[in-house]
Formats: sequence, C-alpha cells, structure tokens
Amino acid sequence: MLGAAVAQAQEMLQVQGIAPDLYLVHTVQKGETFYSLSRTYSIPPKEIAAENHLTFEQGLQIGQQVRIPLTSSNFTQGSNAAGGTPVYHKVIEKETLYRISVNYNKVPLDNIRHWNNFSGDGVQKDSYLIVGWLKSGNGAAAPAYTQTPVSPAPASTAPASPIPAPPATATSMAREEQASASITPAPPVLTPAAPVQTGTGSTTATHDTGAGSIAGTTPAAPAATPPPATGSFEQIYLQQTAGRKVTTEKGPGAWFKSNATAGKYYALHNTASRGTIVKVTNPLNGRSIYAKVLEAIPQMKQNEGLIIKLSDSAINALGTNEAKFYCELSYEK
Repeated sequence: MLGAAVAQAQEMLQVQGIAPDLYLVHTVQKGETFYSLSRTYSIPPKEIAAENHLTFEQGLQIGQQVRIPLTSSNFTQGSNAAGGTPVYHKVIEKETLYRISVNYNKVPLDNIRHWNNFSGDGVQKDSYLIVGWLKSGNGAAAPAYTQTPVSPAPASTAPASPIPAPPATATSMAREEQASASITPAPPVLTPAAPVQTGTGSTTATHDTGAGSIAGTTPAAPAATPPPATGSFEQIYLQQTAGRKVTTEKGPGAWFKSNATAGKYYALHNTASRGTIVKVTNPLNGRSIYAKVLEAIPQMKQNEGLIIKLSDSAINALGTNEAKFYCELSYEK
C-alpha cells in the first residue's frame, strides 16, 4: 500500500543538484514515515533524516518536501541499468549533452543516448532526458512515472550545430554517430558557378556575383540547402571548409579525460560552433588529427590561455604525452 501511495504522488522523478550531491524531492503523503521512504527509495532512514536536518522524533508532516539522496546504493547509471525507475533531467537553455554528462557523475554520453532513443549531440530546451535509474526498494514498489517522450533538438540557429540522427548502437562516452549520422553544415552555399578560364595558362578561377551565377550571365535562383555533411571527421572537415575562409590559430592545448573509441577525437573550443570539425596539427612532428567540437572550454584557472582541449584518445595520434602542448588549429568559422 505504501508503494502504491507513493506511486500516485510521484508521477516522474526529476533529479536535482550536481554530482556528487544529487537528490530527489519527495512530497510526504498521509501515513509515510522515514522508514517507509527508506524502503521505497532503497536508502537508510538515517540518511534521509540527515539530508533534511531532521530527527526521528520530529517525524514527517503531510505535504512536507523531503530531499532523497541519490547514492551508489539506490541510483545506478551503468550501461545495463535500465530496469528500475528512470530518473530525469530537464534540459535548460544552451545546455549541451556533454555538460549534462559532467553534471551527473560523468555518465557516458552513449548511455544517455541509448536510454532516450536518439543519437547525435543535440538536446532541446525543456525536454526530459533519462540520466540514471532508481533501484527498486526491498519489495516495495518504486515510485511510478509517466514516460515523457524525449525530442532530440531541432537544428540550431547557430552554424554547424549537430542534428540528431536515427538511433544508433551506443558503445562509448563520446562515440560519434554512425557513418549515416548527420551534422548540420555551415551556412548554405549557393550552386557553384562554372569555372572560367582567366587566361593564365592552367589557372582556373570562379567568379561569383553573390547570386550563384557567373559574372555577365543571368543570375540563377539560389539552390536549396545542401544535404548534411556525412562521413569521417576528416571528410566532414573538407566539406565544411570547401570554398570558405579557414580560420587558423596557434597556441597551447591540453587534454580532458574521455572514453572515446580509437580514431574518434573530440574537442572543447571557445569560438568554433558545436559540431565544427577542427584540424589539429603538432608542428613538432607534423602529425594531425580531426576533432569534433562538443562545447566551450570551461572557465577555470587551469584552462587559462588554452586555445583547445582534446579528448585524451588523441595523445598517441599527435605523438605527445605532455600535459600541455603547442599546436596549430584550422577550422571553418
């Protein structure tokens, strides 16, 4: 009966706080005690009392809001965790999938994608994402919930932001979409004009009047937006930079810990849009890699002066094991 009462009261479990201090908010119903909540949420009653600065003598009052700690004893985020009661996070404005992962115990990105049936990196403001699972209590029913459809984010107005692709099997934290997954290209390019000989031998130049036509001919109507760039990060980089001005930077870089699969590299960068592919070159040995931007570099003292942070899976590919290293960047801005 206690489990049923809680089930009616708690339609959906929404996580509060930031790791390591995660918790749920429970509204006390008639007949509930520290012990009944302990059985429902699989956590010792003394921990509930301590979290709320209460004593057993005080008891609980109907309508009182009680914080329920989420710990390793009652909250799981493993890849095979589905089976308890889902715990949701409500997406706020400008929040990224990477930031959500960091805030909730660095839960692997692929676990979040798998639990919510989407792929890619885009998330939509005010949508709800499953970020973990509440373990069932000792024979008592875990709080019931209403499954809220999770809509991946639509294409952002910012250039080069990712669009969710059809569901793909998840195997690592920062694993990129399958080869068929899509990334919104940078601003649309008009239909290329036919090349015109400049009269300098083998040199060929294309003249664009701004309307997608060759100078001196009747302007053609702008072409439809090209299909999203697909393929390896290097192929996407070539598509993003084709015929466009490439921004270059030189300066110090550093690493962040990840469990990205071999050959897939990710980056934090302050000016490149999310989804942009950055070419990173180690000038000491000439080695280069292509990394996908996840979000901006966190504003922390240890990150001062950095032009990029790369997933540590790129250490061997760039041929350096220094905590900070000099590098050269190029990307479409």
